[in-house]
Amino acid sequence: MLHESRGNTEGPSGGELAVPMAWLYAEYIADELLRTGDLMPPASFEYRAGRDALALTIFLSDLKNELSGIRVVSQLETWLSLTAYDQPWQDWVGERMAVLWADAITSGEPAPDLELADLAWRWLEETELLAPDLDSVPGGGPGSEDDGPKVWTAAWRLGLPLGHLAIHLF
Repeated sequence: MLHESRGNTEGPSGGELAVPMAWLYAEYIADELLRTGDLMPPASFEYRAGRDALALTIFLSDLKNELSGIRVVSQLETWLSLTAYDQPWQDWVGERMAVLWADAITSGEPAPDLELADLAWRWLEETELLAPDLDSVPGGGPGSEDDGPKVWTAAWRLGLPLGHLAIHLF
C-alpha cells in the first residue's frame, strides 16, 4: 500500500506530508466490519476498543503492504485466527510493532502509519473499561449483564472479542 498521497513509493521528498494511508485504510476496514455487525453504538468506548483492536490486527497482518480491495475478503480468515480467544494476540502485537519500529528506524523514513498504530496500541493497553466479569459466573446466569459483577478490563481485552465477533458476522 502506498504511504503517500502522491503515489510515490519511496516516501515523501522536499518536505511533503506523508499520509498514513495504510493505517487509515485498516481503520476504515475495521470500522466497516464493526458497523456491519451492529454490536455497539459507534460513539461508545467499547466500539473504539473493537475498532482499534481490529485495525491493529489488519495493519500488522499486512506483511507485504498489499492490502487493497479484493484482498480484504481473502484476509478475513487470517484476522479470525489472529483474534481468536486462544491466541496470544497481545504478544503478537508487541512483537510486530517492535519489528516495524526497528525497520522504520533503520530506513530513516517517516512512519506516520506506525505512529498512529502505536497510539492506538497504547490506548488499548493503558485504558481500562468497566465490563461484566464473565469469569465470575460459570456458564452465565439469569438476568441481564447489568446485574452481575463488573471489573475494570484493559480495552484490548474487551475490543478483541468484539472485533472477532464482527468478523464472524460479516
